[in-house]
Amino acid sequence: MVKRSISIKGARTNNLRRVDVEVPRDHLVVFAGLSGAGKSSLVFDTIAAEAGYQLNDTFPPFTRNRLPKWTRPDVEHISGLSPVVVIDQRRIGGNARSTLGTITDTWTYLRLLYSRLSEPHVGESNHFSFNDPAGMCPRCSGLGEVVAPAVDRFLDLDKSLQQGAIRLPGFGDGGYWYAKYADIGSFSPDTPLREWSQAERNALLYGGEAAAGLGHRPPKDYEGVVERFERIYLHTSDNTSERKQETTRRFTRSEVCPDCGGDRLNERSRSATVLGHTIGELSRLEVAELAELVRGIDAPHVAPVVTALISRLDAMDAIGLGYLTLARATTTLSGGESQRVKIVKHLGSSLTEMIYVFDEPTVGLHPTDVESVTRLLGQLRDSGNSVLVVEHDPAVMAVADQIIELGPGAGADGGRLVFQGGFEELRRADTCTGRALSRPRPGKRTPRTARGTITITDATRNNLRHVTTGIPVGVMTALTGVAGSGKSSLAAELVEQHEVTVIDQRPVSTNRRSTPVTYTGIAPAIRKLFARHNGVPAALFSANSAGACPECDGLGIVYTDLAFMDGQEAVCEVCQGRRFVPEVLAYTVDGLSIADVEALSVDQARDRLPDKHVAKALRHLSEVGLGYLRLGQSLTTLSGGECQRVKIAKELRDTEQPTAYLLDEPTTGLHPSDIDTLLRVLDALVEQGHTVVVIEHNLDVVRHADWLIDLGPGPGRHGGNVIYEGPVSGYTWEAGTPTARALAAHDRAGLGRGGSGRTGALAVR
Repeated sequence: MVKRSISIKGARTNNLRRVDVEVPRDHLVVFAGLSGAGKSSLVFDTIAAEAGYQLNDTFPPFTRNRLPKWTRPDVEHISGLSPVVVIDQRRIGGNARSTLGTITDTWTYLRLLYSRLSEPHVGESNHFSFNDPAGMCPRCSGLGEVVAPAVDRFLDLDKSLQQGAIRLPGFGDGGYWYAKYADIGSFSPDTPLREWSQAERNALLYGGEAAAGLGHRPPKDYEGVVERFERIYLHTSDNTSERKQETTRRFTRSEVCPDCGGDRLNERSRSATVLGHTIGELSRLEVAELAELVRGIDAPHVAPVVTALISRLDAMDAIGLGYLTLARATTTLSGGESQRVKIVKHLGSSLTEMIYVFDEPTVGLHPTDVESVTRLLGQLRDSGNSVLVVEHDPAVMAVADQIIELGPGAGADGGRLVFQGGFEELRRADTCTGRALSRPRPGKRTPRTARGTITITDATRNNLRHVTTGIPVGVMTALTGVAGSGKSSLAAELVEQHEVTVIDQRPVSTNRRSTPVTYTGIAPAIRKLFARHNGVPAALFSANSAGACPECDGLGIVYTDLAFMDGQEAVCEVCQGRRFVPEVLAYTVDGLSIADVEALSVDQARDRLPDKHVAKALRHLSEVGLGYLRLGQSLTTLSGGECQRVKIAKELRDTEQPTAYLLDEPTTGLHPSDIDTLLRVLDALVEQGHTVVVIEHNLDVVRHADWLIDLGPGPGRHGGNVIYEGPVSGYTWEAGTPTARALAAHDRAGLGRGGSGRTGALAVR
């Protein structure tokens, strides 16, 4: 039998160094290597981009102009491609009307069932759509929430009216509305509101009947503060000024719609039932529960709908999303949850000969959940597809047919093919990944001593069950538990109840002008250095300001829109890609122009630039393992792991005052050897007196923590409890929880999985 492959010759996209590689088709192939080694450049920006471009090229121009644009890769030759399906980590996003039910089409099937079976009969399926006027609640327009005044924020009871007791703009002494309250004789303007009677405070806020009992009744046209606020800010279409929007954000909150109770539907639609349940009640059931309930529908005329709905719900449950509800807003899904939702759409597909491309499909998964993902990858391959996975997790590498590693380093030191073969061969290979897999793990460490406790009190967010727990001060704490157990909810309560600096997984920038030094705030110091050495304004050394090349506006490239064809980028002929006008490039520091400095790596710039403040600021980028990045490199070219570390470096710039840091899965996108670097950074923060809290699944990071708070025992309604809090070493196999079992297996594995953070992978063939 002839072996088929995707043949690539001379790939040069981003940092790839004329890579030649044969990627076997009909296999599960994992692409490994350091963050920034070139994995995404080869898989997404070369293979997927060329496949997408060639497929789009088969459509007529009118259709092409409406399809997703693919930029052709810089490659000499590529063959053996077929249509590609890209399943990345980008959050699904959407707006307030987008839910898990709408994005997976399960809501469509459910609406169809209710339009045929409900009692009383309401009408067609659009009557059960909260995005259609026929079905939506008129009070909240189908959003399930209304904006309501946050009355508890309106008043400062320790102040008088003269002192500004009414916090709203224009209500203080000298403000436009002040006289409407202070000068009507009903209220004492110089008495603190805390000394007023409750009736007086109610009259101030609500007017109307609340003002009837005052000794001196207000005038007939009197409006309470709340009524006036609603009229000015909530009951008007003229709310476009930035100042008005800011006031609205400060003094309002979202509340469940009082009419529909969050069901989003009008009264008629939300009262109809199937099997004794309204559609709103079903939308709040967990996916696994809903699937069991729907199996009880045996009406023959809707059998195809029931089958399709159960199939989709079972697929969601099989991939670890059984704890979610169809009413869950897509904007609240994590990156890992978003990726698995996208996967669901392809589980029942009968298409073959496709190329499926995954970007770290185990992100956000507890070690015990990884097997479900590896099983799915095997199913897609066994259905006759090629499955390409960018992944750091050895549990996924262990089930791969082949592993391709890029390296040997990252950035300019990467972009080469350093290994191609099986998992056991990789463990013996002298590559960055091979060494990480075969090294011994460090032993258990003695936990550091806390200096106090930050208490989270009576947390009830989402599935939390009145949780009260303490975060030790001055040490590192890990929040663990299966996906959906309540980790992020507990972290959100920590942020709400205390002052915490959050480093999350949101992208750092979508602006191609943003670079590591502009994002971290180092660029102004470099510009001032040039200005000081040359006696000219600092603005000249910004490619976004006075010194920018006028032809390309400081971008270094000129973009030409070619309508239905792929847009064309070309190096600016005037500045030759250097972004600045010649006059600016004539100014130098230590023989380097500003363009030369932007071309330096972080480590090179630390050695070359004669300014201790710049060197100190750049040091933080080196400390998080990004010393290879160029100072002028666009953030749009960085991988997910690199972006995460840029955010950490930014926070490291100002760490003198003791601070509590919350990091949301900081190992996302990190190679096992990069995790060691991350742990050194976190240790340095603790040594400087800071408190570090990490939401994490990586077992090396969990084992390194001083304190552990494990939530669960399961996801959704099965979780929401603190099932262990204490030293990591005290959490043993006997506890019988998913995290305890994973830690025990992690310790037993010893050699051969160093830095993996995962254990227990099972073969799928």
